[in-house]
Amino acid sequence: MIPGSLRSTLHRAAVVGASTLILCAGVVGVLAAQRGTWSIKPRESLAWWQVEPNYGHLWATTCPGDPSWSAGESRSSGYNYREEHIAVSAQLNSRIPLFPRSKVTPVCGDAVHGEITIADTIRWHGVSGIISIDAHDLTTGADFRDAYAQKAVLKSSAFPTIDFAIDSLSDLRVEGDTIRATALGTLSLVGKQHLKSARLVAWRVPGGLRIRGQIQVPAKDMTGSLGLSKFALNMGVVLGRWDTLYMGIDIILKAPSAGA
Repeated sequence: MIPGSLRSTLHRAAVVGASTLILCAGVVGVLAAQRGTWSIKPRESLAWWQVEPNYGHLWATTCPGDPSWSAGESRSSGYNYREEHIAVSAQLNSRIPLFPRSKVTPVCGDAVHGEITIADTIRWHGVSGIISIDAHDLTTGADFRDAYAQKAVLKSSAFPTIDFAIDSLSDLRVEGDTIRATALGTLSLVGKQHLKSARLVAWRVPGGLRIRGQIQVPAKDMTGSLGLSKFALNMGVVLGRWDTLYMGIDIILKAPSAGA
């Protein structure tokens, strides 16, 4: 005969144990459901580049309508402009990116698209996929600069997209709900492919993930290993006025379970 007090204790333990199992099963179920292919939400995703020193205008975005962004000096009409920020922006080693996005709003076009496959959303193993950027949609906010970049540098009529194919992640660290890693993959730019690594930080948002990523290369590599035109980039690269090129993304991935 089990004493009443012991019977009550065992009953409570059984209830707690069952509740824990149900909770764990639910969490594992959610994670398992999110394994699979995650798709980029174009209206909420953007790409950017920035050169340092930027001389008050050497940066671009695919989402000029984002409230956090500002065009540089000699801008064309119709673009955001924050004079108080531009005054500081010409300094070497300024913030990268100069105008990071704060709140995500669906004001971007369809310039960034692609899919990421994640096999394990607990340990973040088996990550691969591709991120594509429509080169023609990168804008500095100055029409004459953009026209020159599209024709002479990016050659967007012949090579409409800039692609980064992710093969795997390394240096993975999970800190609470934040994931930090280095993405290893292939950058396709102006018809040439280059093995590159990108620093990533990601965190969960309702229905998916937000990922910021960045690639950094010496400016001299723009006309070297990246194969961009020496003639088009003569003043900045060949004459040594530029130091570093940064390329990055700020994207929202929709989880497989987010569905329709």
